[in-house]
Amino acid sequence: MPEAVDSTDHPPHRPSRQVDAVLFDFHGTLAQVEDPVQWVQAAAVACGHELERGRATVLADRLVTAGRAGGPLPARVPPHLAEHWSDRDLYAHSHRAAYTGLAATVPTDIEGLADALYDRLLGPQGWLPYADTEPTLRTLHDAGIKVAVVSNIGFDIRPHFAAWGMAELVDAYALSYEVGRTKPDPAIFLRACGMLGVDPERTLMVGDTPADAGAVKAGCAALVLPASEPGRPNGLTAALALAGCAA
Repeated sequence: MPEAVDSTDHPPHRPSRQVDAVLFDFHGTLAQVEDPVQWVQAAAVACGHELERGRATVLADRLVTAGRAGGPLPARVPPHLAEHWSDRDLYAHSHRAAYTGLAATVPTDIEGLADALYDRLLGPQGWLPYADTEPTLRTLHDAGIKVAVVSNIGFDIRPHFAAWGMAELVDAYALSYEVGRTKPDPAIFLRACGMLGVDPERTLMVGDTPADAGAVKAGCAALVLPASEPGRPNGLTAALALAGCAA
């Protein structure tokens, strides 16, 4: 019988790549909402109104301050919207009610504008992927590394990726309103790992807020990147380096 070989002489083989999957946040990580003035002008056109840029700029400033999905948090949420605001990322109807309700607090003579503003979110025309989103997702896909999008959100973003030609590059979506959990709850990250069939310890989460770093409590590694301006690269090549594949 051959003698047993000391494991220190021949260490076990380890795969060269460092992770089996990468989870990405959506807003602020893979894509950004459109310019606020363009947002207002396009919604006004949907309501049958043409707004000159000066008026649209003033209105956009007021609407963003009141609370825009994908924008800064509102300084104040009216009491009658408090419950919907609290549930906005858990239920589609609350997400719509919260943001149309906030928009309705801004006086305007354009009938239906609040709903038209919200409807811009629901389609890809209201968003702009970062310049390095598609190359990053494609590099991971070609390397055999699975990808999921994990987002606190109240509507389906699958059509956005389909319209951008990226549907084949995302293997799963863990969306808070479908999963019933919001980041930083470890459960949503664990659900994403389960969807992909990967171990959390072999998974990297990439986002732009402390909520995304909640993945660490699920056993994942985390990379938090500051969000860039729309259309520019967002530093996603750092995720490729951590995943062990070349950009």
